Amino acid sequence: MILSNVGISITPILAAAGVVGIAIGFGAQSLIRDILRGFLILTQNQYNKGDVVRIAGITGLVEDVNIMRTVMRDLDGIVHSIPSGEISTASNYTKEWSRVNIDIPVAYGEDLDHVTEVINRVGAELAEDDTFGPMIRAAPKVLRVNKFGDSGIDLKVLGETKPLMQWEVTGELRKRVKKAFDREGIEIPWPHVKLYFGDGPMGKGLPCPSCSQLNLPGSRFCAHCGASLTPE
Repeated sequence: MILSNVGISITPILAAAGVVGIAIGFGAQSLIRDILRGFLILTQNQYNKGDVVRIAGITGLVEDVNIMRTVMRDLDGIVHSIPSGEISTASNYTKEWSRVNIDIPVAYGEDLDHVTEVINRVGAELAEDDTFGPMIRAAPKVLRVNKFGDSGIDLKVLGETKPLMQWEVTGELRKRVKKAFDREGIEIPWPHVKLYFGDGPMGKGLPCPSCSQLNLPGSRFCAHCGASLTPE
């Protein structure tokens, strides 16, 4: 009122004040959202420093967490700072315990009962190992036949480990299963590709006694029907 009485127009001042007020309102809204979301993360104990989590589409090790933001480092060593308000879903890979969860493929011609026995034996031996045993809560073992693939059958293997130990245990399990399969003569399948050069013959190959299709020399099982190529 005083400015108006002395002849100063207050319309531009009111307009500027309105714009500033709107900007402050939007900024305060984002700030309040970060605070509220961060408060829920901390009070609900969704994750803590040292956990491996997936948030805002990024997976990594949590290096710091507070009410405003979470700092995490991914496998490439990149540090990500994520505002709490951007976190809608938090997936914790290491809360209380972790899980070994892998699919192990075998050829169609293998005896699945025998394969299951070998995998379960390897898992039990791993759980009793002096180095890896303390990392394991429940020995890895076959859960079920999980998938009929293009070149083999996948067996689902599950186990439980202490937090952060699942990747180390999984790597050792794969190595031991491969060695056990080599000793037992169990075939791990891989995709087969046939090359034809013009109209010429495919070359020397092994004919399948069941479907008469030719297979690569040295094959133990037919790539078409899975029948055994070795005489019994």
